[in-house]
Order: sequence, then structure tokens, then C-alpha cells
Amino acid sequence: MKLSEFKFDLPEEFLATHPTENRDESRMMVVHRDTGKIEHRVFKDILEYFDDGDVMVVNDTKVFPARLYGNKEKTGAKIEVFLLRELNKDIHLWDVLVDPARKIRVGNKLYFGDSDLVAEVIDNTTSRGRTIKFLFDGSDEEFYKTINDLGETPLPKYIKREAEPEDRERYQTVYAKNVGAVAAPTAGLHFTKEVLKRLEIKGVDVAPLTLHVGLGTFRPVDVEDLTKHKTDSENFRVPAETAEMVNKALDNKKRVCAIGTTTMRALESSVSANNRLKANEGWTDRFIFPPYEFKIANCLITNFHMPESTLLMMAAAFGGYDLIMKAYEEAVKEKYRFFSYGDVMLIL
Repeated sequence: MKLSEFKFDLPEEFLATHPTENRDESRMMVVHRDTGKIEHRVFKDILEYFDDGDVMVVNDTKVFPARLYGNKEKTGAKIEVFLLRELNKDIHLWDVLVDPARKIRVGNKLYFGDSDLVAEVIDNTTSRGRTIKFLFDGSDEEFYKTINDLGETPLPKYIKREAEPEDRERYQTVYAKNVGAVAAPTAGLHFTKEVLKRLEIKGVDVAPLTLHVGLGTFRPVDVEDLTKHKTDSENFRVPAETAEMVNKALDNKKRVCAIGTTTMRALESSVSANNRLKANEGWTDRFIFPPYEFKIANCLITNFHMPESTLLMMAAAFGGYDLIMKAYEEAVKEKYRFFSYGDVMLIL
């Protein structure tokens, strides 16, 4: 398929810049693949679509405050440092993006606030990418506390406002556990503890895996031929208990629902020879677009995505290109809220 086939008109006012007042009161479009029927509900109605023995697979990665602001030595110029991934824990070596990049060269030092945190630029990686080493004398715990105190919630750039205290809680799932993401697995943002409890009472199992979401999630596709697009690798782990729960549901012909495209990528990166889920960990750069045969999940919960995005492509691969593009046309007509803080789609 071609990139241009995923283009549609999205008025800017449909991009959600704040979360809904209550997580579980986002609007939910339900798309039935077997009949093509489209329903308009709210997220807490999710309970009506699942039953005893079904499994929801969630991504329990935890977003850390990855956006820091430092000052360059001598000139004092303000520099944004976006932490991407830790390369070496012992010496606090990190891959980062810097902005404005033209001002930052190898050997430069950056100072952060009134803290004792200083970083030295060790290497260039991409046009805006650098490898930096934090010079910090305290314990690991003190280092991460300093990052936590100084850092801002890494809201996507399309949200043209400052991060607010509320974002620390709302740009995070209620089941977030393993620190390492620089973007939230947004399909999970709609779950509340109450919804999870009611699912548990119904006999629906919630099975966690971890995929640390990177900025590749937002990287635009710049080739018309989708087979030529390469995605960034992201670190993931599928525990044995999750594989067992999922395989039991598949054997019993129950629903296995991937909560989000990141969860789906991890599942599709961990398929055994007999099309069952296997315990696995490593890195995945899997890029899913139509046509694609999914091996594990038979339903998907995902937010409404941007035109020409890899996330829209995966939703179209799962729901069927024609049906999903029709659903998006309806979402625009019905004024659904799009992207990270937006509304949600359940594809059955």
C-alpha cells in the first residue's frame, strides 16, 4: 500500500490537548469487522463486550519525565534535552535529542537548574541526536529522583502548551509499573481502577507485558512505498504468565484484546511456530500495515490516530482498510477527539 492512501482531512480543533475529566468517559467507537456495523458509545461501556475467560493484554510501561531544560556552559543558552534511552546505567550514559541542535557540539557541558546535575556531550548520533554523560556523584536513587524532579512530562509536540502538574498523572496508565517509556501507550489511558475491577468480577483476565514506547511512535513516514519505511526499535518483554493466559484464551476460542498498538507490536513479535504466544524479551522494529495476518489478538482497542501515521496503518491492517477509513470519516463527522488525549476505538 501507499502512504497517500492513509491521508484524510483532520481539522486541527479535533486534536485533544487535554484529557477528558474522567478517564472512562471518553467516547468510544465500536467497529464490528464481521458486519461493518459502527456504534457510538462511551469507554465504560467496554464491559458489555467482554466476558468470562476473555483476556485483555495491557502494556504496563511507565512514562518518565523525559523532557529536561538545561543551560549551555559559558553562553547560558537554554537547551531542551529529551531523554530517549539509557545506554549505560553505571556511568549515566544516555541517547538524547537536543533543541536547538546547532548550538550543541561534542565536549559541551550542560547545567540543569539549581541542582548538581551536569551533562557532557560525548558524541553526535543523528541531526538532533546526541550521546550525553551525566556527571553525578550521588546514588542511582538520587540520580533518578533528580531527573524526576527536574523533568517535564513528555507530552507530544502537537500539544502546544506547557506540561501541567495534572499531566504527571493523566499521561500515565493506572497500571503503569515498569519505568522506561518516553510516550504513553495511550489506548490504556481510558482505564480506571473501577473499570478494571468490574472486568475482574466478570472473569476477564488482564495480562501485562512491557514495551517501552519511544519517539518512533510519532516519527512521520516519508516514503510513498510503505515497504521502504523503517521503524525505530523498542525494548519489550512478554512474561511467561501472560503467554499462558493468552494461549489458554485462544485454545478456548475466547477474546484476546490488545490494548493499544504497542501491545499489538509486542504480541506479533512473540509468536511461536504453532501460532501461540511465547515468553520473550528483546527489541522489535516490526512495522505492521495492510495486508497483514495477525496471529494472536482477535480484537484491538486503540486511539484515533493522525493521517499517514504508522498507528493508523496498523489499525487499518487489523480492521480492514476500507472499514477503518470509513470509520475515520465518521469520526471526523461526529467530532471525535484525536490522538494521545483523544477518544478511543474498539475493533471487534
